[in-house]
Amino acid sequence: MTENPYRTAVLAWYDANARDLPWRADDATPWSVLVSEIMLQQTPVVRVLPAWKAWLERWPTPASLAAEPSGEAVRMWNRLGYPRRALNLHACAKAVVDRHGGEVPRAHADLLALPGVGVYTAAAVASFAFGQRHAVLDTNVRRVLARLETGVEYPPRTPGRAEYTLAESLLPEEPAVAARWGVAVMELGALVCTARAPKCGVCPVSDRCAWALAGKPPHDGPPRRGQSYAGTDRQVRGRLLAVLRDAPGPVPKAALDAVWDEAAQRERALDALVADGLVDPLETGEYALPG
Repeated sequence: MTENPYRTAVLAWYDANARDLPWRADDATPWSVLVSEIMLQQTPVVRVLPAWKAWLERWPTPASLAAEPSGEAVRMWNRLGYPRRALNLHACAKAVVDRHGGEVPRAHADLLALPGVGVYTAAAVASFAFGQRHAVLDTNVRRVLARLETGVEYPPRTPGRAEYTLAESLLPEEPAVAARWGVAVMELGALVCTARAPKCGVCPVSDRCAWALAGKPPHDGPPRRGQSYAGTDRQVRGRLLAVLRDAPGPVPKAALDAVWDEAAQRERALDALVADGLVDPLETGEYALPG
C-alpha cells in the first residue's frame, strides 16, 4: 500500500463538514445502512431521506419486510424511481431471513451474494455498517480520485481494474479509519468536488490535485449526456405504476390505458413492468402490484 497523501486533510474536512444523515448515526443498524445504499443509487439524498425514514418506520428489520408481499414494497417505494430496487430490497430481506436468521451478514462475500447487491453496495455496507476495510467506489469517489490522481475531469463510464487498484492503495490500514476515509471521500465528491461546478476554492486537497494543478483540462472523452425523462418509456412506466400504487386493489386495463395516449409505447411499458415482476396481470383481465 502506498502512503495516502490526502488522508489527514480529507478526514479533518469530513469531521467539520459532514452532513448529519441518519444512516451515518452511531445507532444506525446494518439493515438501515443497506436500505440507504439501495435507495441512494441514482437518487439524491434530499429525495431519499423521507423515503428512508418512512421505510424504516414500517419495516425496521428485514423480517418485517419479508413478511409482506413484494407489491407492498413497490407501493411504499412511491416515486423514488427505478422501482426494481424495491423488489431487490424485498428479495434481499427474504434472503437475509432465510440464510442469515434475519440479521444482515457481516461477511463481504455473504453481502455480495444477496439479491440486488452488487460490488459497490456490498463494499459500502461492509464498510459503513461493520467498519471493515474495503474500497468503496461510487460515482463521487471515482470522480474525486480521477481528479486527484489521474488529472482528468471525469473517470470512465464504468470502473476498471486500475481504479480499484488505486482506491485500494489509498485505503488506511486500520479498518475503522478506512471505513471513515471511504465515506469522507464520498462526501467530498458530493459537496465539493461536484461534477459540474467543483468548489476548488474550499477543497482541502486542491493544492495536491493533479487536475487542478494541470489547469483543469476539460473532459476529452465521450460526450456526457444527462438522462432524459419526459416522453420516455420510464415516464410511462412511472405513470402506470402510480395508478396501481394508488389503487386499493386490482385495476381494469382501461384505468391504465387512460394515463398515456400513445398505445404502442404504453403497451411496451406495461409489458416491461410485467416482465420485471413489478406488475401482475390477473386472469380477470385486471392488473395489480405483485402479491
